[in-house]
Amino acid sequence: MSVLLQVEDLTVNFALRTGDLTALNGVSFALNEGERLGLVGESGAGKSVAGFAIINLISKPGYIAGGRVLFQGEEISALPQEAIRRIRGNRISMVFQDPMMTLNPVLTIGTQMVETLQAHRDIGPSEAAAIAADKLRKVHIPSPEKRLRQYPHEFSGGMRQRIIIAVALLNDPQLIIADEPTTALDVTIQAEIMDLFLELCEQSRMGLMLITHDLAVVSETTEKIAVMYAGKIVEEGRTGDVVRSPRHPYTQGLIAALPQGEHRGTRLNQIPGTMPTLTRIPPGCSFHPRCPHVMAVCARREPASLPVDYPGGGQGVVACHLFDPQRHDE
Repeated sequence: MSVLLQVEDLTVNFALRTGDLTALNGVSFALNEGERLGLVGESGAGKSVAGFAIINLISKPGYIAGGRVLFQGEEISALPQEAIRRIRGNRISMVFQDPMMTLNPVLTIGTQMVETLQAHRDIGPSEAAAIAADKLRKVHIPSPEKRLRQYPHEFSGGMRQRIIIAVALLNDPQLIIADEPTTALDVTIQAEIMDLFLELCEQSRMGLMLITHDLAVVSETTEKIAVMYAGKIVEEGRTGDVVRSPRHPYTQGLIAALPQGEHRGTRLNQIPGTMPTLTRIPPGCSFHPRCPHVMAVCARREPASLPVDYPGGGQGVVACHLFDPQRHDE
C-alpha cells in the first residue's frame, strides 16, 4: 500500500510582537492510500492548525517554521501559491465545520459548484452542472437537478453538510481533510454523515483525515488515531489498539471521560485542569500539570516519541516518560 500523505516534523509558529508562539511542535504522521486517520484532542490542541498547514492555508501571522509535507511523494509545503492552488480543492479537499460559513448565502448551490469546477477544469457550464448533480447524487441528496437551483438556507443542517462534502468531491480528490464535520449536527445526522464518509472512502479508495474532539466518532470511523496535546502528537496507533489499550495518560483520560453505558446515573470522569494556552506551555512534558502519573523528570525534559506494543501484536508510538527506560526518577 503506497503512502498518500507524509507529514514530517511539521512546526507552525505565529509571529507576534512579543515573540513567536509555537502552535504545532514537530508533528509527524503518515496516511496511506484509502486509509482513514483520526486526529483527536481537546480544543486548542492544534488539530485544525495541522489540517490547514497541510494545504498551506495558515493565515498571517502564522507560518510554517519547519518540517515538510509530502503528498504522493511530492513536497508541497514549500510550493508557491499558484502551484499549491492546483492541489488544494483538486487533489486534496477540505470539509469545514460550519457549512453556512463555507456556502455563499446569495448564490445557488449549482452556481457555487459550477464555479468551483470551472476554477480547476476547462469545461463548460452544462458539463459542470452534470458533474455537480452527479456528486449530489453520490452523497444521497434526492432530486439533485432541482437542488442545484436552490439556495443554502433552503436546506437543513445535515443536507448542507452533505452539499459541502459533494463540493469537496467535485474534482475526485485523493484526500479529504474533514475538520469537525459533525459538531453542529444532532447525533442521528452525525451518524449518517460519518457513514457517508465511510462509503465514499471504500468506493473510491480516497484517504480521509478526520479532525475532531469526539473520540467516539473516531473509534467508529477511522483505522488509525493520532492523539494531539498542546501542539504535539502524544500517541499514535491503530484505532482498535489505542481505544482498547491506551498508553499515554492523556489518551487514557480522554477514553475514561466517554459516557459508560454500564454506569448510568454516575458522574462522568474528567481530566483535571485545562489545555494550556500557547503563551503558557509548561516546560518538559506539556501534560505533566494534569497527569496522574507525573514524575520529577516530566517537568524537566520533553519526552521523546517511543515505539510501544499493544496487546494482540499492534504497534504504535507514544511520547511519555513512563515508557522511557532511560528516565531518571528524582
